[in-house]
Amino acid sequence: MFVVVKPKRYKSEALYPELFKQVQDLSIDLNTNYAFAIYAKGKMINHLNDYDFPLQLHEKSMSSFEYKKVVTNGYTELWYNAGNGKQIIIAKQDAGLIEVATLFAYLFFTFLLLVGSFNGGNYLFKTKFKKTALQQLLHFNIRSQIHSTILFISLFSFLVIGVATISFFITRFNKTNEARLSKTIEVMANEIENKVKQIRTQLLFDDALTINDIGFVNDLERKITEVSEVHNVDVNFFNANGTLIASTQPYIYNKFLLSEKMHQNAYAELHYNKRSRFIQSEHIGKLNYISIYVPVMDEDGNTYGYLNIPYLNSQIELTQEISNFIATLINLNAFVFLIAGAIAFLLTERIVSSFKVIADKMQQVNLSKQNEVIIWERKDEIAPLVNEYNTMVKKLENNALALAKSEREGAWREMARQVAHEIKNPLTPMKLSIQYLQKAIDTNAPNTKELSQRVATTLVEQIDQLAKIAGDFSQFANINNTQLTTFNVTDILASVIALYKHNEQVQIDWQKDNIYYLVTADKQQLNRLFTNLIKNAIEAVSDNRKVQITIQQVINNHQININIIDNGNGIPYKLQDKIFTPNFTTKTSGTGLGLAICKGIVENANGSISFVTEAGKGTMFTVKLPLSKDTN
Repeated sequence: MFVVVKPKRYKSEALYPELFKQVQDLSIDLNTNYAFAIYAKGKMINHLNDYDFPLQLHEKSMSSFEYKKVVTNGYTELWYNAGNGKQIIIAKQDAGLIEVATLFAYLFFTFLLLVGSFNGGNYLFKTKFKKTALQQLLHFNIRSQIHSTILFISLFSFLVIGVATISFFITRFNKTNEARLSKTIEVMANEIENKVKQIRTQLLFDDALTINDIGFVNDLERKITEVSEVHNVDVNFFNANGTLIASTQPYIYNKFLLSEKMHQNAYAELHYNKRSRFIQSEHIGKLNYISIYVPVMDEDGNTYGYLNIPYLNSQIELTQEISNFIATLINLNAFVFLIAGAIAFLLTERIVSSFKVIADKMQQVNLSKQNEVIIWERKDEIAPLVNEYNTMVKKLENNALALAKSEREGAWREMARQVAHEIKNPLTPMKLSIQYLQKAIDTNAPNTKELSQRVATTLVEQIDQLAKIAGDFSQFANINNTQLTTFNVTDILASVIALYKHNEQVQIDWQKDNIYYLVTADKQQLNRLFTNLIKNAIEAVSDNRKVQITIQQVINNHQININIIDNGNGIPYKLQDKIFTPNFTTKTSGTGLGLAICKGIVENANGSISFVTEAGKGTMFTVKLPLSKDTN
């Protein structure tokens, strides 16, 4: 006896090989991208998978080398010379643009995820997870809002389309599988019913033979195997009690991986509820599959068994289809992300540049000059803002002119009031003195001559005061009319200090050196500056104390600092902010223009004036003047 054993290739829908497949299994099946063909003496003797292998190899194409690589029509072929006239060709489809795009999409999204995670973690680490910092992170500017909105819409549409399409795939796939399985099991049930009729007809003379007898079961198993091979599926047959009597994969039941009893839900629906078909999802461990059941009846309509098909490829095909769709969607969404990012960048640049133009013009707004309006030709949402800005500029210009006019008029009114007040003060004693003299003349008073001399002296003093008032106001009005020259500031100080040289009540300590400090200013105004400051220092000392004034000259950053220090009573704190204000004075007489004139003179020379005072000890005024380039 000779036994020929031929290996049987498992069907792709078979439950057994998928259930016991190990990770290291490298067997080629119908789902791979590989195809192969075996040739003997140039003729094909076997092949696998759908690829256009030639039936006959030409001698020129057969290689004498062990291996040969051929690239043709998007496929790569590996030719192997096995010797003895045998050739093996393995073909695999080349990676196309889709695979490259998929790799790019995965890398792109991975890069975005890593960059986003790194920046977010870095920000949280720097801010030490403070609540205020987290709230500030959510306060987006316009640029970030536009970017985030466009990218969020792209991502949201990706999720919505993905979820909706996957749900559609699942629904359509389940309906398609149900229809295909229903048709397949209906055909198989008819074939098995016909076979059972034939078996029963042959065994009709034996009334004791039932569906559970060995002979009947063996014939039924052979028929089920034939039918399953034709339809490329696994088949189980249960008797009327729901007990397995035949299966194309008995190993699963022999190893007790599944019970030999029919699934209780299916049995209840078919046996008790009398349904003609029942489909449900079942699983063995983590392996899920669809299982369909139908009753098998005789010619009298009596159910003597149940046919079952466990369809494994349902979940695998669905997973593969969803995976392919997600890969395509990711590729498309990566492209959309790039386009959306570019559009967001261009859009934000246009919007932000528009706001930047308005911001720049606003920064240039100045009441002292004519402001430019913005010329905006686009009829967009920013146009009303530009129009409002232009209207504001015109109103601002009109208001500035009105304000300047009002300030000038107010200044002149204040000046006129001050002049009238200052003139009125000496006029009053002059009027009283003349009236008193006139009365003495009318009454022939004996001391008329002596009285006339006193009145004349009073008039001269008051006229001098009027002349001084007129001079102060004239100098304040003409303070900006300067004649700049370059001269030695030490000479000016020397001439002013010389005026008090013979005054025994005044002691001036001038800490000078022999360096020429050249400054560029109006010489007469600078003379008036130091005259006013020294005079104020003398008047600051009361109670007939001896006046002690110290004058220092200090060089600092190419400028000369001239300090005039007195031993007066100091300036009260509440009056210090007003000390350089025009018409403000702490004395009972005077125009209050002295220090205001001093400040104007120093500023005309591009310098500055300040003071430091201490109650009961005195005040130090500091005049800072830039030195001329000719100063060594």
